[in-house]
Amino acid sequence: MSAVATPVSPLLVRLAAERATGALLRDHGTLYLVDGHVVHAESPAAPGVDILLTTGGRLPRENWDEAVDRAGAHHAVGRFLVDSGRLHDGELEICHLGAVFDAAFFALSPTSGPTRFRYGVGHWFGTVRPVSAEAVERETVRRRELLDAVWPYASVDTAPVVPRPAAPGQTAGPRQRALLAAADGVRTPAELARLLGRPAFHTLLDVRRLAAAGLVETPLEPAPVPPPASLPVPPVADPDIALLRRLRDALEAHP
Repeated sequence: MSAVATPVSPLLVRLAAERATGALLRDHGTLYLVDGHVVHAESPAAPGVDILLTTGGRLPRENWDEAVDRAGAHHAVGRFLVDSGRLHDGELEICHLGAVFDAAFFALSPTSGPTRFRYGVGHWFGTVRPVSAEAVERETVRRRELLDAVWPYASVDTAPVVPRPAAPGQTAGPRQRALLAAADGVRTPAELARLLGRPAFHTLLDVRRLAAAGLVETPLEPAPVPPPASLPVPPVADPDIALLRRLRDALEAHP
C-alpha cells in the first residue's frame, strides 16, 4: 500500500496482505473482507444501502424487505435484487460502492478504542464488487483532505445544521438548497443524510461548503490550551474565524 504513506489502519493493511476473510470491527463501523478485499462496510454515521435505495426513491421499501427475508440468510441480498429484476447490475454496483466508501470513511476515522478482527464472518448483503484495501485507504485519505480544504473546522460535522440568511445575490446549488430546506436547526448532518437518502460524506461536504459560504451557523471552536508560562507563545497562523464572523454580523446589523 505504497500509495498511502501512513496507513489509516495498519491492521487492515496486514489483513489485506494475508488475504483474510472476516469482519474488521472499529469504534465507528465495520469493514467486511473476503480474501483481503473489502466487500461491504457499515457505520452508524452513514446511511446503509437500504436507505440510499429506498429513501432515494429507486426501490420500494417492500421490495427491499422481501430481498432481506428471502436472501439474507444466504448472504445474497444484492444478488436477489438483480436476479428478481428489482435492480440492474450497474445500479446495484454503483449504489453499493458508494455505500462502502461512505461507511468506510467513518469506520476508518481516528479511534482510541480497540480494533478487532473476527475471522470467517460475512455480511448478509453478500459480495457485489470487491474493492482493494489500498483503494479504500486511499479514498479515505482523499476525503479527509477534501473536507479540510473546504472548511478545516470539523465541529460542523456533528452540530445541528442551522441555516443563515444569504447575502444579497448569494445563491446555493440545488443539492445545497434541498439540504438547507430540510435543516430545522436540530438535525445533524448525519440525520439529514438519512432523511434525504444521501451518502453521509457528501452531506458533510455540502455542510462544510455552506459553512465556508456563511450560509449555516458555525459552532465556536474550543479554545486552545495555553502553553506553559515558561514557553513562548507561538504566533497564530490562521485568523479566528468565529471572531471574524461575529464582526461581520455586527457590521451587517449597523449599516
